[in-house]
Amino acid sequence: MDRRARLSRLLGPGFPGTGFADATRLATADCHGWVLEDLRFASAVDEAIPAYFLRPPEGAAPVPAVVYCHAHGNRYHMGRDELLAGRPALQGAYAADLVAAGIAALCIEMPCFGARAAPDESTRAKAALWRGETLFGQMLAEQRAGVDFLADHPSVRADRIGAVGFSMGSTLAFWLAALEPRIRAASALGSLADLETLVDLGAHDGHGIYMTVPGLLPVARTGQIAGLVAPRALQVGVGLRDGATPEAAVNVARADLEAAYAAGGRLEVIVDAGAGHEETPMMRAAVLQFLSEELGPAR
Repeated sequence: MDRRARLSRLLGPGFPGTGFADATRLATADCHGWVLEDLRFASAVDEAIPAYFLRPPEGAAPVPAVVYCHAHGNRYHMGRDELLAGRPALQGAYAADLVAAGIAALCIEMPCFGARAAPDESTRAKAALWRGETLFGQMLAEQRAGVDFLADHPSVRADRIGAVGFSMGSTLAFWLAALEPRIRAASALGSLADLETLVDLGAHDGHGIYMTVPGLLPVARTGQIAGLVAPRALQVGVGLRDGATPEAAVNVARADLEAAYAAGGRLEVIVDAGAGHEETPMMRAAVLQFLSEELGPAR
């Protein structure tokens, strides 16, 4: 069994999932000249899943799109609103920048955030683990269902779908790209660190329980997981003053990534020695350039 299949099995029987059972558009609004759809997806167990879909107006030519994976930050009241409102760790909201770049975005509210804040993260994660499932697997299955939605939407170029995220969103973005070949390019800021090194350093407890995948460390290191994106394009960015990405753990992950891309493919690694758990202005500019170059029209 190859590494991708072994990782899928570790995530539990809920991954890769069967897609959303239904999608309802509740409202639309103008957002920087594009259309913002307020969506409710229905899961296979009838849980309502809110999402925002930012797309061009009716009649416009299809455009590239990203699955926008929101962050954690212990801000459980905030989920999909990050796309429109940003958060303190970001250089403002991404909505206007994505519209300016001509890239549509789907932001799905993850379980235990926003309107889905109850049951909370601990309750959901423990119940899933006791069932032989994982909360992280559920999150990834929902993001993958989002890829299904984008690939089938008339406003979206199915061959130009990417993933982008910061912190928890970063981890979701590179895992999603690793396991879902329809992701053409992924940008992941603020999470690339070797987990075993974090454990050795005693720095792993800063991660939420949502990320617990039993049996993961013997199967793959973080850089090896992200390396499954190769030869598709991958951008990662970290700050070395970030407790989640200490230099020793970043170095191990980076070495694994570079080994995975040795045979070819675009790998862009941004390391800011003075940055903490944050997106810097340079990182934001790099993300937008990367997405435009990798998801833009074929050259």
